[in-house]
Amino acid sequence: QVQLVESGGDSVQAGGSLRLSCVASGYARISACMGWFRQAPGKGREKVAGFDASGRPGYADSVKGRFITSKDNDRNTLYLEMSGLRPEDTAMYYCAVGGEALDPTCPHKAYWGQGTQVTVSS
Repeated sequence: QVQLVESGGDSVQAGGSLRLSCVASGYARISACMGWFRQAPGKGREKVAGFDASGRPGYADSVKGRFITSKDNDRNTLYLEMSGLRPEDTAMYYCAVGGEALDPTCPHKAYWGQGTQVTVSS
């Protein structure tokens, strides 16, 4: 059973930076099909950044140039470096492993963390 634990969420001023972490356990080394999603109040969950089935990173247009995702394969840890934060980035951020939302060729089964809250004030 895969378990994902996110951390690093906080309340910051617009223009600030945060680094989110997601530690995966109960799984063999993860090098692909993992990423970050977010959900703001009253909105659907959207993909922010992640690694496809080939391990290549990709980003939502809304965060390109501001967010960078990286991974430490040996520690099974995924990171999301966020800079130039905007009030519209306010959301619960979730880490995910697997699932076609990351890549149509990723394993069907998706695992989710409990989320970490990011709040950006103007």
